[in-house]
Amino acid sequence: MTLEDFIKNYDFENSIVLLEGKRKVLEKDREKLIQLGKSLASQTTKMIFRSGNAPGADQYFSEGVAAVDNSRLQVITPYAGHRKKTNLAYDTIDVCALNIPEEPEIIMYSKKNKKTEDLIDKYVAGGRDKISIKAAYIIRDTVKVLGAKNIKPATFGIFYDDLLNPKSGGTGHTMNVCEENNIPVVNQSIWFEWIKQN
Repeated sequence: MTLEDFIKNYDFENSIVLLEGKRKVLEKDREKLIQLGKSLASQTTKMIFRSGNAPGADQYFSEGVAAVDNSRLQVITPYAGHRKKTNLAYDTIDVCALNIPEEPEIIMYSKKNKKTEDLIDKYVAGGRDKISIKAAYIIRDTVKVLGAKNIKPATFGIFYDDLLNPKSGGTGHTMNVCEENNIPVVNQSIWFEWIKQN
C-alpha cells in the first residue's frame, strides 16, 4: 500500500486512524514519526488521528499532527490528567469516565492480555489502587481500537513497533485487537516508504 492508496481509501468522514507505538523510539527514527504525522495531517482533510498519549511514538506522531491541525487529534487516556502537560490533542477521552462494566466487548478483549487479565476484573469491580490502575492502560489500548458508547471504533492502525520483538506489550495488544477485528495495520516497514515518497 502506498501513501496515496492509504489517503484515497481512508480519508473519509468518521475515519479514525491510530497513530501510536512503542515508548522507546530509536533516535534516528524520531523525526520520521513527526514527519509522518505532519504529512498525514497536511495531505488529508477528514480523518481523525487517535493516540494513547504515551511518551515515545505516541508523542512524536502527535507532535507532527498538532503542528498542522490539532483539531483532528484525539487521545484516549487511562485516567484524567494523564500526561496533561504534553497532551496536544483537541479531544481527550478519559477511560475512567467510561462505564466499563457496561462494555463487555472491551472487557473481553482487554482480558486477552494475559499479564493484566486478573487486574481487569479488579478494575471493572471498582478497584483503583496502585496495582489495579495498571489495568486502565490495557483498557485504554482496547478502547482506542473498539471504541465504546459514543466513541467510534478505529478504521486503520499505523504503528511504530519494535521490529526485533514485534507485537509485544501494550502496542502488541493494540495491534492484536485491531487484527482480530479486521482493522488493517501497518508498521514502519511500510510507512517509512510513505515518507520517502514525499
